Amino acid sequence: MVDLSNELAGKVAIVTGSARNIGRATAQELASAGCALVINSIQAQDLCDEVVAEIRAKGGQAIAVLADIRDRNSVNALIDSAIDAFGGVDIVVHNAAVRSNTAFEDLSWETFKDAIDLSIHACFHLAKAAVPSMKARGGGVIIGVGGMSSLRGSARRSHIMAGKMGMNALIRGLALDLAQYNIRANQVVVGSFDTIREGNPSSAPLRDANPVASIPLGRMGQPQDMANMIRFLVGPGAEYVTGQTMHCNGGAYLNL
Repeated sequence: MVDLSNELAGKVAIVTGSARNIGRATAQELASAGCALVINSIQAQDLCDEVVAEIRAKGGQAIAVLADIRDRNSVNALIDSAIDAFGGVDIVVHNAAVRSNTAFEDLSWETFKDAIDLSIHACFHLAKAAVPSMKARGGGVIIGVGGMSSLRGSARRSHIMAGKMGMNALIRGLALDLAQYNIRANQVVVGSFDTIREGNPSSAPLRDANPVASIPLGRMGQPQDMANMIRFLVGPGAEYVTGQTMHCNGGAYLNL
């Protein structure tokens, strides 16, 4: 039986895009399980510091590291910061994402490339940099956060869908190549969630007038819902789960 009161004690996790929303909730949830956290954002230093303060106030360990995870050197520095502060890396949750809505005819190469860089290339950089530490510590877990639109389709999001599906394929490849080192890799897929989207009006999700009507469980997802799933997947209760795509959407999309 798995003790879920402090099951991640001694583990170190990096959660990208953890200044707000799902990333923030996930970092706090992993901290409550005993994990030391590296809080990451590309520029939201004040919000990252808030998360660190909240975790430390509850007796946890956390540091904040700003890094552009699309850049290999920045990712290497991020991993080095975790190793310097806590001795290694056991868990990587790649949550950071772009969410702009742009019709294909208006989609620039730069916007398309940015989505690919943040979904696929960043995941590659994170895995490359973290795996040596995971191997040295006897194993680890890599989680990629995907979106439901990449599976069921969505207008004005071809760049986002391409990036998330590419990340899904990479995660599956990592699961097979790294299983020999006791390193697991899974993707979690977010449904319609009630989150704050700041700084770019075009990043607001395209929804029906009543989005809850298409969700069998009758409500929007909350960041804590995804945090709960991620805590399970990175913990000892999921030690036989790898290479999978796990959905958290209230029944809005049924996966075979």
